[in-house]
Amino acid sequence: MPKIFVKVGSKNKLKRFRENETFQNVFQPTREEVVGDLMPLKGKWNSDFFKNDNPLVLELGCGKGEYSVGLAEKYPNKNFIGIDIKGARFWRGAKTAVENGLHNVAFVRTQIELINHIFAEGEVDEIWITFPDPQIKYKRTKHRMTNSEFLKLYKKILKKDGVVNLKTDSEFMHGYTLGLLHGEGHEVLYANHNVYKNEGSPEVVTSIQTFYEKQYLEINKAITYIRFKIKD
Repeated sequence: MPKIFVKVGSKNKLKRFRENETFQNVFQPTREEVVGDLMPLKGKWNSDFFKNDNPLVLELGCGKGEYSVGLAEKYPNKNFIGIDIKGARFWRGAKTAVENGLHNVAFVRTQIELINHIFAEGEVDEIWITFPDPQIKYKRTKHRMTNSEFLKLYKKILKKDGVVNLKTDSEFMHGYTLGLLHGEGHEVLYANHNVYKNEGSPEVVTSIQTFYEKQYLEINKAITYIRFKIKD
């Protein structure tokens, strides 16, 4: 089934870009700054930005930032950072966080492939991947966010016992990821093919719903979930 998209006009995009620049919870480094390891907060997100030592959780490909904001509201004693290359999308989450006085959530505009330049080794406690593009065509395998190379990248920034969560509406992505995890010997902590129909689904998975997720549920599309650890 095709993804559902909402097109944002160029004028709105420019307005959102400008407003993002005024938000204290938004970081938009240039590619040169990122690859040059010029991010002053690398390794210091908790101490220098959040001003605490709470667990640090990332949402990769955060889109509108709804899940990051939802997690921040639900877990005030954790710090959350949404990552996406499209700042006009996460503008909504950043603005909501400001309006609601949430100080435990931030957003970074960058490519997922560059997160090891944004975060230090062992800096991150947990990663969420929510509704990623499944990249079904074989030639797009390298872009799937749970492929072997991405897992190696996540392992670098995760703490020793760090975990990854995948929540998706794509049966293909769910099956591909499970197969890869088992094939490479990673530890699958929990897997559910339909979180709203099968018993035992973690409350954090079902209590936070994005705009698109609600649309999927209206047409009875199954939402799947995997929680896993990446082997050493």
